Amino acid sequence: MRFGSPLIPATLARRYKRFLADVVLESGEMLTVHVANPGAMTGLDRPFSRVWLSNSDNPLRKIPYDWELVEVDLGSGPELVGVNTAQPNLLVAEILTTGLIPELRDYSSIRREVKFGTNSRVDFLLEDPRRPPCYLEVKNVHLMRKPRLAEFPDCVTDRGAKHLDELAAVGARGARAVQLYVIQVPSAERFAVAGDVDPAYAAAFGRARAKGVEMLAWRCAVNLDGIEIAAPVPVVLAGG
Repeated sequence: MRFGSPLIPATLARRYKRFLADVVLESGEMLTVHVANPGAMTGLDRPFSRVWLSNSDNPLRKIPYDWELVEVDLGSGPELVGVNTAQPNLLVAEILTTGLIPELRDYSSIRREVKFGTNSRVDFLLEDPRRPPCYLEVKNVHLMRKPRLAEFPDCVTDRGAKHLDELAAVGARGARAVQLYVIQVPSAERFAVAGDVDPAYAAAFGRARAKGVEMLAWRCAVNLDGIEIAAPVPVVLAGG
């Protein structure tokens, strides 16, 4: 996925109210930008960090700028990390038609935001008359507290735990159920659930895995031109 126009460099002044940040452009102008990220952003929202913004061409937006990338050292040297949690679903939509992820190949129909469970929508429903349907849920990952170990979640997510239980339920009815963690940290070599951050999510993860939900984790390549899903990483025990 390539960014629609060149990203705008800036320096982070502060993030506040979860979805807002003040940044300083190279010209010295200060802007308020949208932060498409409801999480804690641990280690990623330090003042004076180098950040990059996209500029929406939607004239109806009150805040046209989105914070896309941050340069940060998470233990393996400086790297660009994606912070926009809307990007992973867009990335997955792109690669589902390419066959990049072997476990998600050979489905003739791909539908998005399909109702399932209790008042929920699954990110993708993959269907083919020759095989059971596949319910695919996507999660954004950018927490890294130990070098090369990506973790999810970075804050309590009741919704995430609910989705895991609902995936387990559809799997029990004969469908495939897949949880895909898309890691926007290029240095990631392993993935684990951050059970100390959200014990309830960790418990739901364990229940879902025991009931056959397939857990996949893929890291991204990130640069100023765009982001792409690049390679799988193993799912390990917490702290592994």
